[in-house]
Amino acid sequence: MVISLICLTSLSFFYFATDPAPVASSLCVRYSHRAVVITGGFLAFSGMALGFFGLNMVWMYATTGFLQGLGISFSWTPAISIVSHYFSKKRALANAIASAGECAFAFTFGPFFQWLIGQYGWKGALLIIGGIQLNICVCGILMRPLASSCLLEDRQSRVGTPLDNGASRTDEDKSPITHKTFNWMLVRRPEFVLYAIFGILAAMSFFVPPLFLVPLSYSLGIDESWTASLLSILAMVDFTGRLLCGWYANLNITKTVHLLTMTITLISTSLMLLPLANNYLSLAIFTGFYGFFFGTTVAVHITVLADVVGMPDFDSALGLFMLIRSTGGFVGPPLAGLIVDMAGDYRAGFYMAGATLVLSAGFLVILDQFQQRKERGSRTNTKLEKSMLPYPSLHPLKLQNSRYREHDAVV
Repeated sequence: MVISLICLTSLSFFYFATDPAPVASSLCVRYSHRAVVITGGFLAFSGMALGFFGLNMVWMYATTGFLQGLGISFSWTPAISIVSHYFSKKRALANAIASAGECAFAFTFGPFFQWLIGQYGWKGALLIIGGIQLNICVCGILMRPLASSCLLEDRQSRVGTPLDNGASRTDEDKSPITHKTFNWMLVRRPEFVLYAIFGILAAMSFFVPPLFLVPLSYSLGIDESWTASLLSILAMVDFTGRLLCGWYANLNITKTVHLLTMTITLISTSLMLLPLANNYLSLAIFTGFYGFFFGTTVAVHITVLADVVGMPDFDSALGLFMLIRSTGGFVGPPLAGLIVDMAGDYRAGFYMAGATLVLSAGFLVILDQFQQRKERGSRTNTKLEKSMLPYPSLHPLKLQNSRYREHDAVV
């Protein structure tokens, strides 16, 4: 049964990979990104190294499943977060380049792991992969904590407020790195809730196409050797989409939330058209469109989260967002598998994924309207405050200073 296999896959993703994200974010807030990444590298290596012994299935679940998954989560979340702290003007491009490594991994790791198994057996392959993951600690050492002055300059350049008075310095000192508590109250902010709902619906769809692409090609009678190339095409165009979208977002021609809405709409369109393919060429073309637009989405969705909550709360928001989004990755594949079993056709899974993405784009539109209304209200309040400036009764300090000047002139 398709539904049984997909349930196991989604359960592993939800529990072993994404669920610890808030823990990793809270540790970043309490300690540092560098310390959490190094810890994650040691945990990932320990999980694979202990899995080398392979005592039984429970042992493998606890080591290569839970321990290794916990280490990857502890490494991935701080790495994504610190890139957004390092860059302000070119944040979208930086996130796109940083995430492009996932595409290279997807393209090369499968054949490489098969080669390792053939040369050293599955135990030796686990040990070698664990040694490779130990290099995460080296990457963590290179993640230099940002100085307070850098953060002040970053926020000043974005907000445009001078730092020449005591009040502004007091506000600016409350930087993302100096916060020592995890902000759970983000779930009360409407804009974060809207974006989290978008994340749930998007995750319900994103994990469906890679699972059903190969079975769909088999159902069309495509040879197995050609079917394997579809995943390579998916990885290559994904890589291209991330870099191009990151470059375009850096030009600031289009608002990031608008760009994300457009890419989500294009992904849903490509998923709706993909089931129309009836041979390898058409299936490869539609797969390429899906992979490209998926890459563009990955390039900007973290940047949009930073714009929604602001950098002071970004670490907390990233952990909460990943936890909430994981429910979509948990529910989506089993739901698609159930629909496929009921319809008896793998095309039904793609239709379900496309429809869910259309619904998620609607929440992005609502989020954008909410932000625009909030900005208009803020501008209106600013204008009202400026219009009240000429009245001396509202400025006792200014009136008192003028009296002091008159007294000095008389003396």
